[in-house]
Amino acid sequence: MKVSQQTRSDEWSTLLVRVGKERDRAAFEQLFAHFAPLIKGFQLSRGGQSTAEEAADELVQEIMFRVWRKSTNFDPAKASASTWIYTIMRNCRIDALRKDQRQPETDHGLNVDDIWDDSQDEQPLLFLQQARNQQSVRTGLASLPPEQSHIIEKAYVEGKSHSEISEELGLPLGTVKSRVRLALKKLQSTLVR
Repeated sequence: MKVSQQTRSDEWSTLLVRVGKERDRAAFEQLFAHFAPLIKGFQLSRGGQSTAEEAADELVQEIMFRVWRKSTNFDPAKASASTWIYTIMRNCRIDALRKDQRQPETDHGLNVDDIWDDSQDEQPLLFLQQARNQQSVRTGLASLPPEQSHIIEKAYVEGKSHSEISEELGLPLGTVKSRVRLALKKLQSTLVR
């Protein structure tokens, strides 16, 4: 009995193929923007030894670095992009847990907290900068045409994929993508000033 292997053509698999074949940075940025928050959220929800925000960020960086490096091995006929990326995530988590077990905690080493106090209530300049950044983003969003700001909110606030936005708003996928691209260019120009 011959099993038919159908090549997946979903948005994420298509982007991952472009990263593997063409080293397409824009495609990788889209993958990163979608999967990084999901991976980080999963890591933080798991509990255990590596739940610190910094450890989760490091794990996300390691996973996405491996995705970039190994993307040439991705075969959409064997798995979807999300399955492939989550398999890399699982392997990275296992590696991190093994590393933690091999390195017992000791009080003899110098801890970063011993030389740098990064408690949030001690950093008024950080709060000031964050407030300015938030205001700049609000101003930038307000300067966009309504159809662009609406799609940006759907993509970045609600975390929806371009194809989900396309279906929800009844717009062609290319229109959604071009509005996102135009909006991000406009926001970038207003935020860089």
